[in-house]
Amino acid sequence: MGVAIETGRLLLRDWREDDIAPFIRHTNTPAVMRWLGGVQTEAQLEEAIRTRMMRWQQERGFTFWVVERKADGALLGFCGLKIADTPGSPIEGVHEVGWRLREEAWGQGYAKEAAIASLDFAFDRLGAQRVVAITFVGNEPSWGLMERLGMTRRPEDDYDDPRFPTLNPTIVYDIRPGELKR
Repeated sequence: MGVAIETGRLLLRDWREDDIAPFIRHTNTPAVMRWLGGVQTEAQLEEAIRTRMMRWQQERGFTFWVVERKADGALLGFCGLKIADTPGSPIEGVHEVGWRLREEAWGQGYAKEAAIASLDFAFDRLGAQRVVAITFVGNEPSWGLMERLGMTRRPEDDYDDPRFPTLNPTIVYDIRPGELKR
C-alpha cells in the first residue's frame, strides 16, 4: 500500500526507480549537501535510497517521501519521517522528520508545507507522541524552519554523530501533538 499525501502545492509520495537519477542530479550539489557531509558518489546515494528510503516505505509504511510539485510534476527533493537511528544517541528510536530540497526550491515555503504534512502524518496516522528533527548549529535555515514549525530546541539531547565529525555537535529539536504552527 503506497502513501500519497497532498498539500496545496505538493505531493509527498513513495519512491519509484525513475526518481533516483533526477533526485541525485538535483540534490547532490555542494549547496544542498553542505550540512550532510558533502557531495557523495552516485553509487552511495543510490544505495541509500534503495536500502533506506525504499526499504522504510515497504517495512514501516513511511519514509523520507519524494516531494513533487503538483503544478508541473517536478521532483523537488524529499521530506518525511524515519526512526532516528544513530546508535547510542539520546533520540535513537524516536520518530524523526527530515527534508532535503533542491536549491531552486529553497525560500518558497515548500519545506514547511511538506514538513507540516509529514508531522500531521506522524501524529494523526502513526500516533507519535514526540517527533524530533536534527541539524547542526551553523545550519540556520534548517533550525529556523524547525522553530517556525513550533519545534523546541532540546540541548539536553544534542550528541556527536560519528558520521559528521567536522559538523558536530548534532543539535536536536522536538515537537509534540498540538504544538505545530501552520
